[in-house]
Amino acid sequence: MSLAAEAFVSQMAAAEPWPESATLYQPLKEDQILLSDCASSLAVQAYLRMCGLPVQVVCRANAEYMSPSGKIPFIHVGNQVVSELGPIVQFTKAKGHSLSEGLDDVQRAEMKAYMELVNNMLLTAELYIQWCDDPTAAEISRPRYSSPYSWPLSNILAYQKQWEVRRKMNAIGWGGKTLEQVYEDVSQCCQALSQRLGTQPYFFNKQPTELDALVFGHLFTILTTRLTSTELAERIKSYSNLLSFCRRIEQTYFENKSS
Repeated sequence: MSLAAEAFVSQMAAAEPWPESATLYQPLKEDQILLSDCASSLAVQAYLRMCGLPVQVVCRANAEYMSPSGKIPFIHVGNQVVSELGPIVQFTKAKGHSLSEGLDDVQRAEMKAYMELVNNMLLTAELYIQWCDDPTAAEISRPRYSSPYSWPLSNILAYQKQWEVRRKMNAIGWGGKTLEQVYEDVSQCCQALSQRLGTQPYFFNKQPTELDALVFGHLFTILTTRLTSTELAERIKSYSNLLSFCRRIEQTYFENKSS
C-alpha cells in the first residue's frame, strides 16, 4: 500500500468508531472456498478477534468479484470496504486498535520480514498445490471454485482462474518447481517459524501480533483442510511448538465464541 493510500485510509477510518455491524465477506464455506482463501480469511478473523473487534462472517458465491482488489477476504465497516490483512491492519490501527504498538523498530521490522516469508512461501505453496498440482486441481480446486455456477460458465471461470495462477507461478519462478520442492519450501518456512517461536506462547512473547494471526490462519487451515495428499499437513506436524501455537490461538480466540 502506498503512503498516500495509507494516509487516505487512516483519515477515513479514524473518523468513525468500530461498529457492531462490521462484516467480513468470503466465498461459500462448505462448497466453494479454497485453501488459500480460507487461510487468508481465518488470518483476518483471528486478527480482529485478537483486537477485540466484532465482525460477522458472511459467505457469498461472488465474494471474489465483490472485493475491491479481487482478493479474499474483505471487510465492510461503516461506509468503508477494505480487503486483505495488510490494509485491514492499517485500517484498524487508524481507529486506535493495534497489536504491534508495543514493538520497537527492530521488532517491527522483524515481524514484517516473517510476514513476508509466510506470504511468499506458505500462501504461494497453497496456490501452487491448488492449481498447479493436476490431481488437486481436477478433484478439488476446479469443482469447488466453479460450484456456484452452471455449465459452461463454471468451466470457463475455473480454467481461467487456473490459467491466472499458473501464469503468476511462472512469473515468480515457481512454475518449474516439482511438488516435492514446494513441500520442501514449506518445511523450511515452518522450520524458520518454529525457531523464531521457540518456547514462547506467541512470536513476540506474551501478546499476539498480526504475525501470529497470519501464521495461525495458514497453519490451522492447512492442518484442517482435506487435500488429495496429507503431505502438506505432515510437514507442519513435524514442529510440535507450531501445533501447540495453533491450539493455543484456537482455544483463546475461537472456542465457545460465535463467528
